[in-house]
Amino acid sequence: MTDFNIIRQYNFPTIIRFGAGAVKELPDHLINNNLRKALLVTDPMVAKLNFFQDIKKSLEAKSISVEVFSDIHKNPVKSDVIKGGDVFKSTNRDCIIGIGGGAAMDVARAIALRINHHRDLFDYDDLIGGDKYVTEDVPYFITIPTTSGTGSEVGRSAIISEDDTHRKRILFSPKLLAKIVFADPLLTMELPGFITAATGMDALTHNMEAFVAKGFHPMADGIALEGITLINESIADVVNNPSLESRSKMMIASLMGAVAFQKGLGVVHSLAHPLSSLLDTHHGLANAVNLPYGMRFNIAGFEDKFKRIARAMNLKNETGEAVVEHLFSLNKQMNLPLKLSAIGVKHEHIETLSALAFADFCHPSNPKVVNENDFKKLYLEAL
Repeated sequence: MTDFNIIRQYNFPTIIRFGAGAVKELPDHLINNNLRKALLVTDPMVAKLNFFQDIKKSLEAKSISVEVFSDIHKNPVKSDVIKGGDVFKSTNRDCIIGIGGGAAMDVARAIALRINHHRDLFDYDDLIGGDKYVTEDVPYFITIPTTSGTGSEVGRSAIISEDDTHRKRILFSPKLLAKIVFADPLLTMELPGFITAATGMDALTHNMEAFVAKGFHPMADGIALEGITLINESIADVVNNPSLESRSKMMIASLMGAVAFQKGLGVVHSLAHPLSSLLDTHHGLANAVNLPYGMRFNIAGFEDKFKRIARAMNLKNETGEAVVEHLFSLNKQMNLPLKLSAIGVKHEHIETLSALAFADFCHPSNPKVVNENDFKKLYLEAL
């Protein structure tokens, strides 16, 4: 049995300090790197929690100046980044620490980009080749995840929306990879059940979509399959009866999903993204509801892939349909909705959602080609 009280180090793709209590290493790490003025970027909810205040106090106890920026939306927009960058400059910070889930990580990473890059933020949009403009160094950047979902702590990109249209943009560069990640499962122990479930299904979606994504990437495939196994072993327990073991497995599987999806994502994320931009739906929840339907769409022609997923999930029947039924079962066990109507989607939304989904950047790597009518059918099936 693995002892998750031991702090281990993984150098993949950056330095990851993983284990119960890992975050306690943060103050000395800053001091050892001559960093004394930290900008902590988080969301308004995390900023109020005891563990966040403990992190802040641990830094101040070592004479490290702390400034907190938490004025961000749950689906981050450009103005969040502009405001955070202004705080960094006006308070003369020397490093950025993203603490929280995907929203905090995205804003922190985008702030890091903005400090020494002065074009309009969306000139750096990777989808229009904007990464070529990322030429300067960025401030020292550290990430500390407090959920097990997006895996953004090990990412190299940030998804930021336009304030008015809520169109999602991708800011990407290897320069945006954190210098070090402190992955401490104790920070997730008091997460509410709903957030735990929704973010957990987000992590499962990353691993599953990465595995079935088109293209040859056996390293990503292997990571994704092990991520699926770890999540399947722990996700129901982590919601209904959390322990250090289940929290730890979910945290490492979340990291693995973010590493694996460099191979690509797919139809499920393209279904989910418009729900966040149009209806402000929590991203993990949007993935959770759409995952069974999107995976069912992908079965035909890829039965061998789904047989391997079924094995990773330890299912008796090694078929794609068994995988889909298991996904519905997981949502039921965690009291997550099975239909889009339960999260506010109505018939009048379908046309707009379908157009947005077709314009999304994730489905080109889906194993099967998806057109706008396919998206409409999937939304109606899930409605």
